[in-house]
Amino acid sequence: MPIQLICLDADDTLWHNMRHFEAAEDALHRMLAPFAGSDAVRTRLNAIESRNLPTYGYGAKGFTLSMIEAAIEICGDALPRNAIPEILAAGRQLLAHPVELLPGVEETLEALAERAPLVLVTKGDLLHQESKLAASGLGERFAGIEIVSDKRPETFTRVFAAHGVPADRALMAGDSMRSDILPALASGAWAAFVPHELVWSHEAADAPEHPRLRQLTSLAELPGWIDAIA
Repeated sequence: MPIQLICLDADDTLWHNMRHFEAAEDALHRMLAPFAGSDAVRTRLNAIESRNLPTYGYGAKGFTLSMIEAAIEICGDALPRNAIPEILAAGRQLLAHPVELLPGVEETLEALAERAPLVLVTKGDLLHQESKLAASGLGERFAGIEIVSDKRPETFTRVFAAHGVPADRALMAGDSMRSDILPALASGAWAAFVPHELVWSHEAADAPEHPRLRQLTSLAELPGWIDAIA
């Protein structure tokens, strides 16, 4: 049974992403060091992010707003005048960082495109994701681009239907168990989990035992698994 459509995540699957968010959070820790330790700042920021995700969505802009809220909640009236401008500067750096492809991505995409059409399925701020895709130079390799607010089973069902492919002939590959793997499996597709060394706490989830799931050490292993499925 050949795979007829290959869907791929972008952030930390094709290019580095979390390292830039961690740099912004480290800057926040340094700013707030006189008021709270790193563990306390991280705990407060994670709680605020969880509260804000339904409103702000995913991406650098929502993360920046959450950092500002964390600073205000932790410091109160003692918040230094320069804190918010510094957090905004860190947020702008998040939006402007260079796009660094993960090793072997270009060669792997070439190999995958020989097997089935490729569709990019990524979530986050529309403008930022479009900018990163343009800077990556990978856009022309994809038969479709899907930038979504979140990834749910119905997201993948819609994508597969748009390309005329049944779910059991489609495959999703990505680094997030919560966003890439679980909803793709729930939609009836195959899923390749390619974990990144840096994991955002909001994307963590337990891996299920599932016949259509495979964990890979790198994206370069995906063409071989697709051949094995066929």
